[in-house]
Amino acid sequence: MPSPRSADHPSVPPPQRDTVDALISQTQRLRGGLDAVRRDTVADLGGTDDAQVRWQRALCELAAHQLDDLDRHLGELREGLLADPPGADEGTEADTRAAAEAPAESDGTGRGSLLSRVGSAEWNLLSDEVTWSDELCRIFGRDPGDGGLTLDELPSWIFSEDQPILTAMVTDCLVDGKPIDGEFRVVRADEVVRTVHMAGEPVLDTDGSTASMWAVLRDVSELRRSERAVRESRDTLSHQRRIARTERRLAVEVREAVLPPWRGSLRLPSGDGFPGTGPAADGAALDIAAHYLPSESSAQIGGDWYDALELPDGRTLLSVGGLTGHGVTATCGMAMLLGAVRGMAVAGIEPGPLMGRLNQLLAVSSQPALVGAACGQYDPRTRTLVWAQAGHPAPLLFRYGTGRPLRSPDGVLLGATTGATYTQSEERLEPGDLLVLHTGRLAQDAEGATERLLALAPRLTAAHGAQECVRLVAEAFGHEPRENDACVLIARVTGARA
Repeated sequence: MPSPRSADHPSVPPPQRDTVDALISQTQRLRGGLDAVRRDTVADLGGTDDAQVRWQRALCELAAHQLDDLDRHLGELREGLLADPPGADEGTEADTRAAAEAPAESDGTGRGSLLSRVGSAEWNLLSDEVTWSDELCRIFGRDPGDGGLTLDELPSWIFSEDQPILTAMVTDCLVDGKPIDGEFRVVRADEVVRTVHMAGEPVLDTDGSTASMWAVLRDVSELRRSERAVRESRDTLSHQRRIARTERRLAVEVREAVLPPWRGSLRLPSGDGFPGTGPAADGAALDIAAHYLPSESSAQIGGDWYDALELPDGRTLLSVGGLTGHGVTATCGMAMLLGAVRGMAVAGIEPGPLMGRLNQLLAVSSQPALVGAACGQYDPRTRTLVWAQAGHPAPLLFRYGTGRPLRSPDGVLLGATTGATYTQSEERLEPGDLLVLHTGRLAQDAEGATERLLALAPRLTAAHGAQECVRLVAEAFGHEPRENDACVLIARVTGARA
């Protein structure tokens, strides 16, 4: 910026034009790469409009503004070098101001060149003359023929809370000779608000006193708007992430509070449950173990469950199931259904009618959902399993080194239709038999999970106890890329074979 204070100092050699051209080329390549990133990001996100997308779009827009400004700055620098080749006269202060006041040119972006958003001003303290460039008048929404604003008139165009900023800058410049560098908001006559950055310095007279103040004012409204959009979208994204972490913690707490906290196998009937119950007459109790397998994304806490419960009449309740959806809603719905299953089983309701009543319960629930479930009741005295299902994979029976699915009774997904009827099937078991109940989400598709479980038959039937069987299943499916969580429950009939 011109100032008599620097007249006696040697001038800094201007940068080489080829260096500036190289910088311009690099900036334009960056701009093209940014456009590609913006297109690919929007395409990859499928056109969704959540906080993550808004934040990324705002970052791209801010980066685009900054790269556009850098390109325009470098372009103006190159034009100056072409006008003043090395070895030529550096030019006068009037030449420098004329460059800042040159006509605006289009840059092909539809926003106008840098010069269309930059103007200059000088306030002469000796003659009270005010000189504004045409572009500065346009930034303020004024007709260039009306001239510029005096230092006394200027504050009335500024936001009241920004007026102290302008006053301090002008005072420091005129009284203390300090450079000007600050921003304020201008309210134009057409009520359009613009954010203006002002940079300048005093012009000293021959006796060292301040003769005038010269400044360059730049309209940075779009840049600040982009920066504000980034901040707001980032804050929104951070807020949503905090909510997601809180909901996930609650979902985990609900799941861990509801699902049986087994460590190792569970032997039912145990003889220490409901009054009047006792161990099976021939020792045909169940050795039970279960395992929960999380989804590939740890944030996707679903509503899958497993359960085993000793009933008042000596039978054992076995159930697995899962709700659609994720998060606190799914886990709370799971807790409600699991409580209903237990309550109706304790009341003596058979698996088929139990499923029908669960379907009625979902029909009047305030949180509608689709539920797949399998529920069975095992009688150790007769070694029979009575079970029903609702749109769910059948339990797998392993015996003598081979496995097969049980014959499925009729039953649609719970919550799919009102008044659905659920039948039940009966299977007689033998000592050493192994039942595997799973929620169908161990693999990407339920049929694939069933085939892979059946392929484990030799190892499962040779395993020592239900807990070892669960370990084998967890090893086989633990690293599976699942979109949803999954549960597996394994029950082995104890006692010697005949």
